[in-house]
Amino acid sequence: MGDMSDQAEPAELVEDPDRPTAWTLLTGGFPQSHVDLANPEHLEFEYVRRLGHLLDLAAPSGLPLRVLHLGAGALTLARYVAATRPGSRQLAVDCDAALVKLVRRRMPLGKTTRGIRIRVADARASVEHMRPGSFDVIVADVFTGGRTPANLTSAEFTAAADRILATSGIYAVNIGDGPPLEHARARVATVLAVFPHACLIADPGVLRGRRFGNLVVAAAHHDLPVAGLTRRVAADPFPGGIVHGGDLGRFVGGARPVTDATAEPSPSPPAELFASSRKARRRG
Repeated sequence: MGDMSDQAEPAELVEDPDRPTAWTLLTGGFPQSHVDLANPEHLEFEYVRRLGHLLDLAAPSGLPLRVLHLGAGALTLARYVAATRPGSRQLAVDCDAALVKLVRRRMPLGKTTRGIRIRVADARASVEHMRPGSFDVIVADVFTGGRTPANLTSAEFTAAADRILATSGIYAVNIGDGPPLEHARARVATVLAVFPHACLIADPGVLRGRRFGNLVVAAAHHDLPVAGLTRRVAADPFPGGIVHGGDLGRFVGGARPVTDATAEPSPSPPAELFASSRKARRRG
């Protein structure tokens, strides 16, 4: 995560007391990424695990993928794909040069992560200048100060992402929102204005509008692997729910797609959500 900031937020790496080879990346006090260098297939954050399920089901097991990560963070998912799908070609885009430098220095890429490139650049500008059909999967996970920049929430941006996807590609986006989920409903309406097929994955409490959290939207021009996703998400340590088909339309309700003219950043997460992370001592 992390992009589109006029002034880079301070980044730090905090050791995971439960996993001796793992680190959490914080920017501006917000947890951005968690990586276990000895076990890149371990996905600590719930929403990242759901994105991992989607990547697992995007193609037959082990088949290399072309993946674009918007919001590089500590390259959690890029490392995961490199471990589970050797030979994949991946590009991570992040505009925070200091963060990228920190990650490269403290969590360097090695032989097992060949195929991962990092580009310090603006996410939207990068997408708008890439060749059509360049990627099999796009993961949009961009946050600054806990909020997704407005210009990455619109139908125009979504259409630009669609243009650089392969016909069989999948677009996945992480959305942060809480009660009454107005932003999430508008974001799903925006995705459905571009892609005919979509599903929404989140914690049941978040889906019911009971608390703030992450909602993952997956979209494509073909049927999504909803059955497989449902099984995997239900088996997670913290089981999630999936909304699709007519239920997804009911979730959207009367929300209208976001345009560049109406776009706003995603809501700020409540202060207490990441209180423990802000209090964490820097040990690295």
